[in-house]
Amino acid sequence: MFSLPESQEIRVLHGEYSLSMVLLSIVIACCASYTSLSMNQRMQQNSFFHKSFWLMLASVAMGLGIWSMHFIGMSAFMLPVSMEYDLFLTTVSVFPAVFASYLAFYVANRKNTGHFPAILAGLIMGVGISAMHYIGMAAMEMEAKHAYKPWVLFASVLIAVIVSYVALFIFSTLQKYMGNQLIKIGTSILMGLAITSMHYTGMAAVVFYTEGMGGNSHEMHRMDMPLFVIVVTIGIFVLLAISSLASLLDRYVDHRLNHFDALTLLPNQRQFEQDLKTSKTSGSLAIIHLHDLEKWISGYGYTFGDRVIKAAGEIIADLKIGTSKVYRIEGNRFAIHHSEEYEFEKLKASMKRVMSELKKPLLIDDYRVVVDMVCAVSHCEKNDCKQLLSNTMAVLQHSSTSYRHEVIEYDPAIHTYSFERQLVQDINRAIESEELFMVYQPKIWPVTGEVTGVEALLRWNHSVHGLISPGVFIPVLEENGKIFEVTDWVIGNVCRQVSSWLEEGVEFGQVSINIPGPYVTSSRLLSVLNGQLKKHGVDSRFIELEITETSVIHDIENAITAVGRFREMGLSVALDDFGTGLSSLSYLRKIPISTIKIDKSFVDGVPLSEKDSALLKAIITLCSSLKLKVVIEGVETQEQIDFISSMIETPHIQGYYFSPPLGEREAALWIKERELVLQA
Repeated sequence: MFSLPESQEIRVLHGEYSLSMVLLSIVIACCASYTSLSMNQRMQQNSFFHKSFWLMLASVAMGLGIWSMHFIGMSAFMLPVSMEYDLFLTTVSVFPAVFASYLAFYVANRKNTGHFPAILAGLIMGVGISAMHYIGMAAMEMEAKHAYKPWVLFASVLIAVIVSYVALFIFSTLQKYMGNQLIKIGTSILMGLAITSMHYTGMAAVVFYTEGMGGNSHEMHRMDMPLFVIVVTIGIFVLLAISSLASLLDRYVDHRLNHFDALTLLPNQRQFEQDLKTSKTSGSLAIIHLHDLEKWISGYGYTFGDRVIKAAGEIIADLKIGTSKVYRIEGNRFAIHHSEEYEFEKLKASMKRVMSELKKPLLIDDYRVVVDMVCAVSHCEKNDCKQLLSNTMAVLQHSSTSYRHEVIEYDPAIHTYSFERQLVQDINRAIESEELFMVYQPKIWPVTGEVTGVEALLRWNHSVHGLISPGVFIPVLEENGKIFEVTDWVIGNVCRQVSSWLEEGVEFGQVSINIPGPYVTSSRLLSVLNGQLKKHGVDSRFIELEITETSVIHDIENAITAVGRFREMGLSVALDDFGTGLSSLSYLRKIPISTIKIDKSFVDGVPLSEKDSALLKAIITLCSSLKLKVVIEGVETQEQIDFISSMIETPHIQGYYFSPPLGEREAALWIKERELVLQA
């Protein structure tokens, strides 16, 4: 095996390479590497398919590429002997390449950092490439015999291991940049070179010889190359097609899960908010509230309740105006948005038909069910979608609203004034009776996936009106001078929660508290912060204050002084909604803040809009150059994640892509579960 026979009749054969075939073998290896990296990239993303599916596809693509490259490379080598291949060994030779690729990618994809995983993965990949090569060599059936130069053979295996290690180390280190085509192509070329360099070094280790007078043919030994190339090309393109189709299915499933209601198949609240925000005109809005569904659920079960909701949704969708769009925005509420500005009366007429139809009993499982409900309608002349929703909700939340299948139009003389007055009157009772509560939305650093902080968000579960949107009650409290005492309650509640999480060992990073504009410069705020931190034994480094740009520009000098005092206390200070005010850049260098929070409006168009993408990059680069921590709010899609993760200055991410706001216990469990996943 490692030496030639001692005979004078030995004739060493010298072969030649076809340059075009050599280049083809290199291209095949690089294309297979690119395909496997593309599939491997899907493992790092949320997917409808299990990660093992993508790992297996990547391994098959890589193994097929290694196998194809070997036999194309062998066919590129011309010897003056005829040659065939043993079908069994030729088939078997592909398995070490696939198996080694699977193990190498599995190791390279683990969360462990450093050189050891890459060394192990490189060793596995290098040995797999070598095993495939030498089993393929054993499959040769020809008149000539062959022996190996041991040191060159060892060098070929070593080259395969070293180049595989370098490629896989780059892959594991730069995984977050694999969305960048240039980096992925460069890594693919390096992996392709690992395969081809091993093969041609391995071929240099072989000495072909004959005993006697054999070896006079000058035919180029090879398989049926046109057929072989077609089969290999089709195989790789089939893998790419499967990957592309699976990716499209992933995106479709993700969109359906995030933007549509599973029961009624109607667009959900998230889609409703997006459509309302992007609507060019406010138009008209109707919200139908199904009242007291609990009595049906408690009597007949949740499945029965679901059928009631589904039946009501079908009637609403059937009787709406053609150009209206129906959404299920909550468990017992449907929204109907009509974007035509001057067709409010048409919407009201259609809602009256809906209410008339829903007065009739619904036939559910042989039961005749009449569900109490009401329809609130509102119309805005100006393009003010927030006001449109707020007005409609004010009708539903007003104490005079009854559930007798009426269509009630928003009246500012009735609904706004009395509803706002009731909120102001009820806020003290809400604090005492624990109607106010906190939810927490995590912030993630995509480089490691770890939780770096949470934002504390205030919610109000009113005893009469149920959950009231913060967009409704916070402006009311601000206008009526109640927001300071509510903020004091929030600070105390957050400090208590931080103390509790620290005792439980929850790795939450920092908790951000929103501070209303006028309160930022108040001496009362400093006193409350000091008092609550001491009362609950909380270090100030666990708390971050979020102030808005618009809240400081009207009193900039006092704001600079106040923020300076917060920083002296050890508190972090974030500038929220960055870029939505008028003079962001001029104040950015004056106020001693530690964090910039980029508003959701800068992310919505990314990455489809080149201008939005360029602007977001510029903001992040600017803030990073000023040594400021950057948090992007409202990140919801995989495409946004990929774009943000591809930046050199990777910002922190907050949004529904990772998690919605969670209750105290749910947030703690979510953080602990994420820690376990990252450690796995």
